[in-house]
Order: sequence, then C-alpha cells, then structure tokens
Amino acid sequence: MNISFKQLRLWRALADTGSVGAAAAATHVTQPTASMQLKEITQAVGVPLYEVISRRVHLTQAGEALAQTARAISAEWESFEQHMSALKGHQTGRLRLSMVSTAKYFVPRQVGSFCALYPDVEVSLEVLNRDGVVARLRDNMDDLYIMSMPPSDMALQDQVFRPNPLVVIAAKSHPASRAASLNLSTLKSDKFILREKGSGTRMAVDRHFKKNRFTPTVRMALGSNEAIKEAVAGGLGVSVISSHALGAKPQSQGLAVLNVRGFPLHSQWHLVCPKAKRLSPLALAFQAHLMQDASA
Repeated sequence: MNISFKQLRLWRALADTGSVGAAAAATHVTQPTASMQLKEITQAVGVPLYEVISRRVHLTQAGEALAQTARAISAEWESFEQHMSALKGHQTGRLRLSMVSTAKYFVPRQVGSFCALYPDVEVSLEVLNRDGVVARLRDNMDDLYIMSMPPSDMALQDQVFRPNPLVVIAAKSHPASRAASLNLSTLKSDKFILREKGSGTRMAVDRHFKKNRFTPTVRMALGSNEAIKEAVAGGLGVSVISSHALGAKPQSQGLAVLNVRGFPLHSQWHLVCPKAKRLSPLALAFQAHLMQDASA
C-alpha cells in the first residue's frame, strides 16, 4: 500500500482530534484536501478505517491500528530530528507530557526550569484526571506521563521521583482541628468529600480505609481539588487530599490539617511510559532534569 508521511500525519491528527476539520487545521491543509487524502488512505488500506456519527469521527479497529502505527513513525522521525539538532549543537523539538491534575501544583515549575535550559524546545502539556492520562498512556500519545497510581496491567518504564503525602483536612473551625492526635474512627460521624472514583488519590484512600476497616460516609465525590477545598472550608465535610494541592498556608484558605493516626498517607509520584518505548533525546533530557530536581 502507498501512504505518504504527510498522510500519516493527517491520520494521526484525525485520531487525536476526532474531527476532519480539526485534523485539517492541525496539518495546515484545507478541509476538502483532508477529506480527499483520508479517502485515499482508506482506499490504500482496503478496509473501512472510520465512520462519522453525529459529526464525530470514530475509528474502526483497523483505523486504530493505523493510528498507532502513525504515532510510532512520527515519534521515530521526531527523535531523529532531535538527534540531528543535537549534532548541530542545538536542542530543539517538541516534548509531549501528560499528567494528572494534582501534579499541576508543582510540575509546571519544573517544566519552566527545563525550558530555561532548552529555550528552543516546544512543550505540549496535557492536564487530565487519571483515567484520561491512562487512556493517553495506553494509546502511546505522549513522551512521558506523570501520575501517582500507574496502571498495574501494563508493562512500564517507571521511575519514582517525588513523595506525594495525602493528608486529612477539615474546616479550621472543626472541633478535631484542635486535637493533638485522632483515631480514624473519630471521624466516623463526619461526612467525607472525596476525589472521584478512579483518581489516584481516591484509589489510595479507598485502599487505606479498607485496610483499616473504616467505612466513610461520603457526601459527595468531586473531580477538582479546588472544589474539594472550598467545600471543606464551607463546612460540608472532611476530606483527604494531596499536600501538594493544599499549599503552604491552609489556615488562610479556611482549612486545617487533622492529626489523624496513619496520616499523612504515603503515596509517590511516578514518571512512566510504555516499557518498549524508545525515548527521544528531549524526553531523556526531561527525565534526567526531573530526577535531578527531585533529588536536590
């Protein structure tokens, strides 16, 4: 079959955006040209590759396989371009990162210090919930992925680079905020406001509660640390969140960290990618930068 490199880039853009128009814009061609090239790709492969339902493109199994191939070829070419730039004494190219939302409290600073070292590097940074990051990891859409609970059913390159302590918080007016030490059972009558099911924080908290045979009364599950802090400060309940999301002065946010036995709950930040992935020079440089910064 005869498919050009430009057509593979278009197909990757279609898979990533789910829209012919968006794929055309991403590859700098007109929509009629994109539609014609997508038709040529389908004819070259010889089986249906996608269908359009309610204006949204859905890839077939063959289309997904072609998208994986297109991503792999694009990644190899980008890696080659980065190698050539390095040989010429320059470090250029694009670094794709994906991270869970709680990592937004510290990772952008490390990306900033990395870009200060490599000012000609373009960084694409996706901030999603854990399910979204894991989905991108499974589809090999980025160079590196940052999360606290990597999937256990995938073969991964996995580096732990920073602790992620989880703490119990309440409104600063909560009676327990003045206690020197509390048992988890003391909070049995409290309502809990937790992260959504599937988030790394929620998985770690559920595991700890189950281990200690504690069944919380969950008032609500929220997908945002900011929303959780506001709800807790407003007296709607107590919660468990990453200390990174809490900041240096919880009192100024109307919050108190409770001294509950067994907490802080120990969790860790992981930098991962598929085990078989060959990292680009930029990805290797960022990996080394992150590890060096964490050990400083």
